Amino acid sequence: MKDKTIDYLLRTTWLSVQKMYNEEAAKFGSTMATGFTLLSIDPEHGTPSTSLGPKMGMEPTSLSRILKTMDELGLIERKPNPDDGRGVLIHLTEFGREKRAYSREKVLTFNEAIKKTISEEKLNHFYEVAETINDLVSNKKIYNQKDNSIK
Repeated sequence: MKDKTIDYLLRTTWLSVQKMYNEEAAKFGSTMATGFTLLSIDPEHGTPSTSLGPKMGMEPTSLSRILKTMDELGLIERKPNPDDGRGVLIHLTEFGREKRAYSREKVLTFNEAIKKTISEEKLNHFYEVAETINDLVSNKKIYNQKDNSIK
């Protein structure tokens, strides 16, 4: 295990989790991306379409495709944002709320299984390490853009 890089462990672990969620979602004609999007939409007030991408860490083009599919499946509906005439709020339909509840149940089941298997101390260390890695990457503390310029 010592020769495996941190990047490798992060990538393979995430791919494994992603595959697990996609297999569960496929049983109900859905995908992990759709479930994740359902969980990111405020079920009571809707969510501005412009804030969904950043909230999910997703590129606008990918999100647009997912939202289009979700709209076609009757999971969401788009309504004008009363606070911003140019914006659109994404709201869940009743069917979308049902699928959201299912997605939430699957995420909570995963979390409970991990919590039963890994001690609270180890999980706290995991959270700390993950937050540190995210901070280093998000704030460009690993590859300083100025240092990578071609001379």
